[in-house]
Amino acid sequence: MKRIYTHLFCLLSLLGMLSCTDKYTEIFTANAPVYMSYDDLRSAVKTSSAQPMKHPGKIYFKDNYILIIEQMKGIHLIDVSTPSSPKNIGFIEIPGCTDMAIRNQLLFADSYVDLVALDVSNLSNVKESHRLKDVLPYRVPATDNEFPVTRIDQKKGVILEWEVITEKRELEPSYYPNYPMYDNLANSSSSDKLSAGGISGSGFGKSGSMARFGLYDKYLYIADTYILNIFDVSGTLVNVGKSSLNGNIETMFVYDKHLFFGTPNGMLIYSLQVPNTPALVSTFWHATSCDPVVVQDGYAYITLRGGQVCHADFNRLDVVKLSADYKTNILAASYDLTNPYGLAIDNNTLFVCDGKAGLKVYDATDKQAITSHQLAAFPDIKTYDVIPVNGYLFMVGDDGFYLYDYADLQHIKQIGHIPVVKE
Repeated sequence: MKRIYTHLFCLLSLLGMLSCTDKYTEIFTANAPVYMSYDDLRSAVKTSSAQPMKHPGKIYFKDNYILIIEQMKGIHLIDVSTPSSPKNIGFIEIPGCTDMAIRNQLLFADSYVDLVALDVSNLSNVKESHRLKDVLPYRVPATDNEFPVTRIDQKKGVILEWEVITEKRELEPSYYPNYPMYDNLANSSSSDKLSAGGISGSGFGKSGSMARFGLYDKYLYIADTYILNIFDVSGTLVNVGKSSLNGNIETMFVYDKHLFFGTPNGMLIYSLQVPNTPALVSTFWHATSCDPVVVQDGYAYITLRGGQVCHADFNRLDVVKLSADYKTNILAASYDLTNPYGLAIDNNTLFVCDGKAGLKVYDATDKQAITSHQLAAFPDIKTYDVIPVNGYLFMVGDDGFYLYDYADLQHIKQIGHIPVVKE
């Protein structure tokens, strides 16, 4: 940033007293917002043909489909009815989408400041069923440079992207929370046409460990830093209200009528005994880091990731023993890792996305020796998140979308792959 100072001398009085006034303008380079109007935002949801994956994020499984978020753009539809031959069959355009959940035939997703419910019973004709306007915080996309941000005018709409400008004027920076943006994990393309199938089963789908959306009973929970947004999704969308949380929430995992939150400083456990009023049960603190958490059979598994964004210089897996009432939590073991992101547990099989070190699979029966019982490793990919379902593992990584067969734990193998197409 360059400042040009101009000294102006002026006669202030008839007595000839001389004073000096400093004035300056700023020539600066900054990120200026590119807006989408609210009217355009609220008419933008539609189904289109398969699109290439450029910035994939969170994943979700329901009824033989894996849904993969294209950050801030929408959702890729992957047909995994034949796991050895996954097909990229279509795309749901949802501007501002970063997370999702499915209950019965309704898909819930964020669209910037709105929450939308989509009827996905026919994937060739996805329809918007309900929309709650202005129920989510006004967030902005992350910038990819160190330039400041110019003034933001929320009345103009939501921010699609930034354009770098250089101009001469006063800089009035604004602060807004960013959408959580993850590494560019994959690029993929497909010429398959959208099938006429759809999501028809009842019940909930299954999310990955990086989710901020969670379902229990008739309620949808959306974690947003220190606030939990609660919605009744049993009929039309109803905004139940907000609940304050005791930490800066990064991830959420629903298990055994409880919400398990991952925060930069520890794990929080909330009871859903009264589903519309979650109550804090206990906390488990750890050193500052990024940390998704999964839970099964009295143990919580937490990956702690370091780096500049996560403000830590270590990477590890913590295994926490939980009491029956979740009030007493004791660290059972810790293991060094390389750069862990998502994870999953199926019985005693633990799957860890260790970032650039690849996918690692462990027998977690002996909590004191997990890394000594490695079942498989796939080191040549950069991994992000996984979902295990009935002996199949679905994973998003830097080289695309992967499927593994782990029915035989002694011979875990990759059986399917949608490759990337680099830009």
